Amino acid sequence: MNDTEIVDSSFSAIINAPIDKIDIPAWCFSLPEKEYQACSPAHIAAGFTTAADGRRMSINVEVIGGSLMVQHYVETLGMRDHLILESVSDIFTPTGRTTIHIVWELSARAIDDRTCEFTNHVRSTATDEFRSFLDRQGIPFDVFRAQRAPMSIAHNRGETPLFAASIERAALRNCAASPDLETRDAEAKL
Repeated sequence: MNDTEIVDSSFSAIINAPIDKIDIPAWCFSLPEKEYQACSPAHIAAGFTTAADGRRMSINVEVIGGSLMVQHYVETLGMRDHLILESVSDIFTPTGRTTIHIVWELSARAIDDRTCEFTNHVRSTATDEFRSFLDRQGIPFDVFRAQRAPMSIAHNRGETPLFAASIERAALRNCAASPDLETRDAEAKL
């Protein structure tokens, strides 16, 4: 753990769909708000736009540990089975507004021809603004980190299987649209 790391949390869940039908960026950048909200009681809203340089951006609003967060996730890697997003996220607390840096990494790897393992990896680090915010309040960074980590880890643990289920539903819709997979399924039953 470095001196700016707040949380490094990773959880996995099974997706019952073939890897060739998984498209994490397509899922992420078209996820309906109601489905985003269904993936965690902490999720408030989701939307999509572009960054100033034209890259895709997912805007997520959630409450973790009593603090409202607005995350401005910019796509830094977009492969069908691997998406990395980075955000300098706004945090609204009872004592004011500040920012943290978050890297959100979603990936899938094939287990067999019908099953994948989905991993939801979130790393957050303190920005200089955040360190100053804590210093002004006399809160040692280690104390903040010790209090924040369990809440962030619990949030990630809870949303991971629900994200996996949502990605699975999207992949199965892709399967239904693919006659090649239907033919392969019929042949496998013979």
